[in-house]
Amino acid sequence: MRLKPVRDLELTKLTKVTELMDQFSNCGGFMASELAKAETILQSMLRDEKCTRFLSFPACIIATGLRGVIKDMIKRKLFDVVITTCGTLDHDLARIWKNYYQGSFFVDDRELSKRGIHRLGNVFVPRECYGVILERKLQPILSKIYERKKELSTRELIWEIGREISKERRAKESITYWCWKNKIPIFVPGITDGCVGEQLWIFWQDHKDFNVNVLLDEHELSEIAFNAKRSGALVIGGGISKHHVIWWAQFMGGLDYAVYLTTAVEYDGSLSGAQTREAISWNKISTKAKHVTVYGDATILLPLLMAKFL
Repeated sequence: MRLKPVRDLELTKLTKVTELMDQFSNCGGFMASELAKAETILQSMLRDEKCTRFLSFPACIIATGLRGVIKDMIKRKLFDVVITTCGTLDHDLARIWKNYYQGSFFVDDRELSKRGIHRLGNVFVPRECYGVILERKLQPILSKIYERKKELSTRELIWEIGREISKERRAKESITYWCWKNKIPIFVPGITDGCVGEQLWIFWQDHKDFNVNVLLDEHELSEIAFNAKRSGALVIGGGISKHHVIWWAQFMGGLDYAVYLTTAVEYDGSLSGAQTREAISWNKISTKAKHVTVYGDATILLPLLMAKFL
């Protein structure tokens, strides 16, 4: 075993984020060195021209300023496929038209309820900035989409919404917009689990021939999987968006590159807490893969991790 000495971090007011990340690789700093390893793996994945690159993330972080980092990752075409949850659409679209607000974890939620404010962690979401605005804006958009096509996959639906919002003043802040603009497939396997899903159901009440067909998504994902020469994924958080990536990875011989960012522990057997090494036993990550699990808050870790690439 060849051992490297632990190096002390050297910081000044002029230290850049990228320089700090370079130092993390030598500091033996628990998750700091794992984050540096994640950056190295991502660098290899992004340089691999034969690699199909997946990005997955949950909705909660799209209610925060991290939305801007993920938007830029898609804008710069760093990833080929996006898999996420319905709430991502909720927060991404709502914030085109309305603001969310900085709040606190330590408040009386009964008082917030009386004032018509939802709390998402320490983000405050007034009701008029969420369900109210989404219903007012999405129903006319769905009517226009319906005139063009009555059966769509979630990927087609999201691209159509991206097309419809393209003239909005704040459209370029949107993940939905950039997925449409750059023709990056974005899939939402749990499309009914959120406010956008509710709007689809409301629209369907008077348009029974309107159908969002998730099996069309699976067909498109199968073609992506079977045509991939190599594959890699940056997986933020857990849940259905994480599992949908690694499920299809089985049919690609397992991911060749995998970076997980998570706060969930593995000891309850949850998918969200399962580390990259567990996925190897399912053939979801290749036995020869470059992989790492980094524990910590994605709103801190992801900006540090992506600073070199954006």
